[in-house]
Amino acid sequence: MSASPLSTAQAARAAIATRLDEIRKDAGITGHELAQRCGWHKSKASRIARARTTPSDDDIRAWCRACDAEELAADLIAASRTAESMYLQWRQIHRDGMRRVHERTVPLYERTTHFRVYASNVVPGMVQTGDYATGLLRSITDFQGTPDDVAAAVQARLNRSRVVHEGNHRFALLLEETVLYYRVCDNAAMAGQLRYLLQVMSRPNVSLGIIPFTACRTVWPLEAFYAFDRAQVAVETLTAEVNITAPGEIQTYFKAFAELSRIAVHGTDARACITKALDAFC
Repeated sequence: MSASPLSTAQAARAAIATRLDEIRKDAGITGHELAQRCGWHKSKASRIARARTTPSDDDIRAWCRACDAEELAADLIAASRTAESMYLQWRQIHRDGMRRVHERTVPLYERTTHFRVYASNVVPGMVQTGDYATGLLRSITDFQGTPDDVAAAVQARLNRSRVVHEGNHRFALLLEETVLYYRVCDNAAMAGQLRYLLQVMSRPNVSLGIIPFTACRTVWPLEAFYAFDRAQVAVETLTAEVNITAPGEIQTYFKAFAELSRIAVHGTDARACITKALDAFC
């Protein structure tokens, strides 16, 4: 498995840098000459070529123009934008609060027919109660120092979660048992959340597995990730969301999900895990 969920984004950025440097070499000019032609500080071309600095659209245009390769600029700009969209900092995503990001992802949720979600930290968003989501989003807002629109964001999250009850969607959810005990809200809200899990797991379109504390691990605990059909995997880190679209890496996450499913308990045993946790909050 990749050492980091950032690997896809980093590799994509590195590929853009490598291609730009190849264009420079094909033009027969040095990095210093390129910087002079572009009107840049002499170290900028080197930083871009080593993937230390992400080039803007204008940087790519200037680079190609300096190398008499302007016809390549459009494709490189498109590839660069794709690479940047893979790695989205939470501060960037939440710069206007959290409501809008929930609203923007509604189309993705509506067109996805099969969700596969692994949660190692909190209950997955689509099966959160309003009180649980309020506690969680409040702590995220305070930690990130982003605009406070918690009430509106919670409502947007609940609206997006209607896919669990409407349309033709299937959900395979895996939770580490620790998630059932992490207090992201008060005891009453935690109890309400666990009762809702017991309710929602009875739906025919929902499969809920719990990975027990005592499970013999064949896959170590990972960052939380959401797979939307086989088109995209969103991995959540402390600082960013990484969107993976490379088929090979998506397959690796599917392999991990299958292994995690194998060590999880389902049905009556999963209910027993949730009921045991519920006793801690009642």
